[in-house]
Amino acid sequence: MRTVARVSLLVLLVCSFVVLPLTSALATQQSSAPADVIRDPATLSLLMDEAGLLSSSEAAALRQKLVALSNKHNADIVIVTVDSIGSATPMNFADDYFDYNGYGRGPNNDGILLLISMKDRDWWISTTGKGIYAFTDAGIKFIGEQMISNGLSSGDYSRAFNSYADWCDKFFNKAAKGKPFDVGHLPKSMADVFGWSVCGLIVGLLIAGIHGNSLKRQLISVKKKAQASDYILPGSLLITTANDVFLNTRVTSAPIPVSTSSSGSSGGGGGSSTHTSSSGTSHGGGGGKF
Repeated sequence: MRTVARVSLLVLLVCSFVVLPLTSALATQQSSAPADVIRDPATLSLLMDEAGLLSSSEAAALRQKLVALSNKHNADIVIVTVDSIGSATPMNFADDYFDYNGYGRGPNNDGILLLISMKDRDWWISTTGKGIYAFTDAGIKFIGEQMISNGLSSGDYSRAFNSYADWCDKFFNKAAKGKPFDVGHLPKSMADVFGWSVCGLIVGLLIAGIHGNSLKRQLISVKKKAQASDYILPGSLLITTANDVFLNTRVTSAPIPVSTSSSGSSGGGGGSSTHTSSSGTSHGGGGGKF
């Protein structure tokens, strides 16, 4: 009996000083790591709607669209939605989700990931490889504004995510031509085009109305006549000879100044800022609230 008691006591001591501290350390390590990172590869796709923001039909259509665009540009275009990112920052969570889940194509892991965190209403875009070149800081801010105005803030997530995918297509196309969208030459959204058109029409009508009223007020001695013949004085119009005489010609020319300014990363305040993630990968990115 004494031997059994001694063995039991020894087991309790081992559990107290070895097993319990090790278990506590592992739990602490797991709680500090971003949630939902390092997933089963069989469950991964370019759309990870873990917050359940889309219907099954919306998710299927969007996933198909992301696959087609990713194949077109040979870069992963990813969307991830979660309820919460815990204590991690949006930047770190998005970077780690991309890196540790094996996203990215080619030797430089080319791609872009959009993270949506519902608890704090954060959005973040993380870029790698040629995605850093294609999506500058100004470009990421622009895309975020388009998503917010196209349903992200109002809860129309399908519309917002499709807007993101469409803009990714446009930005990759522009970058492939050697001049990505950046400060000074960002694309015009449909809202911008419509707004400027309406403003131009209103301003034109106001100017025309003001000018017309000004001319009208100057005609104080003119009264309306009943017939066209009333506007001609008898005997005042008599044409006997008509000739066209060329007098001279005068041409004035002036040189058009050539702008020497350039937009982009050199001298224009543009380009992409980068940082290194926990995996040692270089990332660009940016985000905000919705």
